[in-house]
Amino acid sequence: MQSPIDMSHERVRIISSKPDKRYDMELHLVHTSTEPNVRNNIAVVGVFYKIGKPDKFLSKLMTNISSITDRGDKEESLGMIDPNDIKLRSKRYYRYMGSLTVPPCTEGVIWTINKKVKTVSRDQVKLLREAVHDYAEENARPLQPHNSRDVYLYGPGVTN
Repeated sequence: MQSPIDMSHERVRIISSKPDKRYDMELHLVHTSTEPNVRNNIAVVGVFYKIGKPDKFLSKLMTNISSITDRGDKEESLGMIDPNDIKLRSKRYYRYMGSLTVPPCTEGVIWTINKKVKTVSRDQVKLLREAVHDYAEENARPLQPHNSRDVYLYGPGVTN
């Protein structure tokens, strides 16, 4: 299975689902269905990162990411990736209905957040921020109200 990866400014975020915890980076893999009869046609897989060892998956992308630095807002296809290369190494994940994190903040998005926090090097975070022209200390959308949303944890041994 392959999927396009979107490394635009809107996808490299420092956000956290825990109000007292901030992660160093979150990767959003945004998937859109073109099926006309699909009601919730956007799904996002989120992966949290903390500073540590370089991420092997991101290391594979560094050359491509370097090539788009200083290209302004021009979009460029960097090809397809195999999502299996991300190596989430976790069978537990959160799922909830939410919205996109950037305007127009479309509702009805199926969010899946990997429970395991991965590591990323400071150099990898720096390069990603340069590629998207993000020099803010924190660039996250403010934490949104829960709005009685159900957040489910899935995986072995979990009962909701």
